[in-house]
Amino acid sequence: MAPNVGPIRFISLVKHFGSPQRVLEASVREICKVEDVGEITASTIKSQVNYKEAERQVKILEKSGCGWMAFTDADYPKRLRQISDPPPYLFIKGSLTEADELAFALVGSRQATDYGKSITQKIASELVAKGITIVSGLATGIDSYAHKAALEAGGRTVAVLGNGLDFIYPSENKVLAKKIEAQGALISEFLFGTEPIAENFPKRNRIISGLSLGVIVVEAPAKSGALLTAQYALEQNREVFAVPGNLGKKTSEGANNLIKQGAKLVTKGEDILEELNLATAVTAKEFKKQLPELAEQEKAIYQVLSAEPIHIDKLAQESNLSISETLTGLLNLELKGLVRQRSGKLFVRT
Repeated sequence: MAPNVGPIRFISLVKHFGSPQRVLEASVREICKVEDVGEITASTIKSQVNYKEAERQVKILEKSGCGWMAFTDADYPKRLRQISDPPPYLFIKGSLTEADELAFALVGSRQATDYGKSITQKIASELVAKGITIVSGLATGIDSYAHKAALEAGGRTVAVLGNGLDFIYPSENKVLAKKIEAQGALISEFLFGTEPIAENFPKRNRIISGLSLGVIVVEAPAKSGALLTAQYALEQNREVFAVPGNLGKKTSEGANNLIKQGAKLVTKGEDILEELNLATAVTAKEFKKQLPELAEQEKAIYQVLSAEPIHIDKLAQESNLSISETLTGLLNLELKGLVRQRSGKLFVRT
C-alpha cells in the first residue's frame, strides 16, 4: 500500500530493517539509507500508506479461505526466492509442497493446434510420471492443456495468475481452476480485486519461470507471452527448451526461432530430464523413503541443495555453516550418493 514500492524495494527495505513494521516506524532519514530509496519514496512511506485498504485486504483474505506466504517464510519456494525480483508475498488457493521444488514450466500459444495439444499432453504426462510438477499460466490454449494433462496423469500442477485470486481468467477455466486447487495450487502476487489487465501478465510470467527448473515452449508465434517467459528464464539462469513446429505455421515461428537461438530442441519428456540429469527423478514421497540417516550438518546442506547447481560459497551461507563444515558435509553426502559435484565448485542433488 506504499506508493513507489515494488518487489525489489519492498524486499530491500524489509531486509534492511528486519520487518515491514520497522520500515513503517523508521524516519525518512533512516529509510533513505536503503539502496535505491530516495527521499520522495521515503516520504511517501511515511505519509501516503493506505492503511485502510491494507486492513480491508486482510479481512478479504481471512474470509476467502486462501493462504498466503511472505518471502521471509521458511516454506516460501526456494527457487523463486533466488530471482532478482521475487514477489514479497504470494496468495495461494490449494497448496505448495516440497514436491513442487521439481517443477518445469510448460507454456505456449493461445491458438493451439492439434499437434500442439498432442505434444503438450505427451510431455506433461511423461514429466508428471517422474514426479515433476507442471507450472503454467491458466491461459487458453497450451497453458490449459498442460494443466489438464498433469491432472489427468495424476500429478501436481501450479497455475500462476495475472490477477487477484477472486478472479478466474479466462472464465471458461473455472472448473479447471477448481481441479488445480485440489491437486496443486493457484497462486498470485496480486491483491484481491486486481483485474486481469495486460500489464499484469509479464509480471506473472517471471513467477512462472522463477518457480521452475526450466521453461518448455510449445507452439509460440513470433510475438508471444511464452517467449517473454523464456526470456525471464534466461535472465534467471533457468534452462529453455522448445518443441520444433511446422515451418509453415505462424504458431510455430517463436518456438523454432528459440531453437535457432540456442534453446534445446525437445520432443519428449525424457529429453528434458536427461539434459538436467533428472532421468531417475522420483516423487518427493518416494524419495523420503529412500533417504538414509543424515547428521544435522548434512541435513542443513541437503535442504538447500536442488537439481539446480549452487556454488559452495552460497551453499555454506544458506546452510549457516562454515566452508570447512560444508565441505565435510558434502563429502559425506557424496559418499551416500546424494550429491554430485560439477565444475566450478558447483553442487547438485542426485
